[in-house]
Amino acid sequence: MYDHRKLGRELGLFDTDPLIGSGLPYWLPDGATLRHTLEEYIRGAERRAGYRHVYSPLLGKRELYEISGHWSHYRDDMFPPMELGGEQVVLRPSLCPHHAVMFRARSHSYRELPLRMAELGGMYRCELSGVLGGLTRVRAIQLNDAHIFCTVDQVADEVAGALELIRRAHAALGIMPTRYRLSLPGPGGKYVAAPELWRRSCAMLTEVLERSGLPYDPAEDEAAFYGPKIDIQFTDNAGREFTLSTVQVDFHQPEQFDLHYVGADGAEHRPVMVHRSIIGSIERAVAHLIEEHGGAFPAWLAPTQLVMLPVSAAEVAHAEALVRRCLELGLRAEIADPELGSLGARIRQARLVPYQVVIGPKELANDRVAVRLRDGRRLEPLPVDEFLSSVTELIDAHSTDLWSSPE
Repeated sequence: MYDHRKLGRELGLFDTDPLIGSGLPYWLPDGATLRHTLEEYIRGAERRAGYRHVYSPLLGKRELYEISGHWSHYRDDMFPPMELGGEQVVLRPSLCPHHAVMFRARSHSYRELPLRMAELGGMYRCELSGVLGGLTRVRAIQLNDAHIFCTVDQVADEVAGALELIRRAHAALGIMPTRYRLSLPGPGGKYVAAPELWRRSCAMLTEVLERSGLPYDPAEDEAAFYGPKIDIQFTDNAGREFTLSTVQVDFHQPEQFDLHYVGADGAEHRPVMVHRSIIGSIERAVAHLIEEHGGAFPAWLAPTQLVMLPVSAAEVAHAEALVRRCLELGLRAEIADPELGSLGARIRQARLVPYQVVIGPKELANDRVAVRLRDGRRLEPLPVDEFLSSVTELIDAHSTDLWSSPE
């Protein structure tokens, strides 16, 4: 059983400092590499699925969140307003109001829909000190967020497409959800008062889940204040369940911001807003990946993908040349030279690196490499070009396999 807080610090991925503040972790070089790789995977998957990426400010006027409903329904989780030039601004608790305003900034035709707007953006939650911990509960969050503006008839296909994106991401990351939860509203005043809109949005998500054949559990009083959600639930090593990925249907904010598009009939129509996050917050996703893999991340995600292990000083120059070749191919490679200890000690030190490349006199003479895989397998000596080509192919495919054996 791994604790991401302990292991993340031992592996030099992230840390915290009282001078920076509670719930505000910083990322060390290996952690920053892991995070950047994960973010680029998400951006690439979104681009291929037709999303357009945007940037929006970390601050917004209080009025923005009054219109969206966050101020009345979510104020306790927001940082206090700051006075600025006679106006009140707040650190944003969510990206959706910004995206709604960006959609509203110009006119749209039905031919442009669905319009898929994505952002890996920062947001802030005023979490109490007692609930903060590692990367799972933080105050500064980097959220993988997206909003799809579409017609009512397009909602089901967009929700299904988002679920497929999420499924493929989980497969590439080597993680498996515990269950799918249909998060519905409950009694009380924490939800916007619009019974008909709730009925329609809940029916849409239920239809998609039924059509997809995914088993799911309805859960009352778990919805967002503006709409129901499909929450993809995971369980950590302490047995606690949490949401990593989500898809939501929202009729509320398009009304609040008076969003519209021009239909085929030339009249204005209200779009539906589908909120979607493939992996939720980067912080929570990385915390789960650390605990799930114990630091032995899929090769495409590993901070160091290959380590060169020259047996003696005579092979160091060749190993350095191999590192340069790897870097030119976009692979993350390092050298562990003999000054760091015996070959066995260096192999143990590099136990989490997917590919441990041993270079001795024989390999040097034949331009071959003797490869140890992280899982303990040893490959027959391979020509360097063949080995690097195979590794590059697996990593580019975001495979969880360390090696593809010939049929």
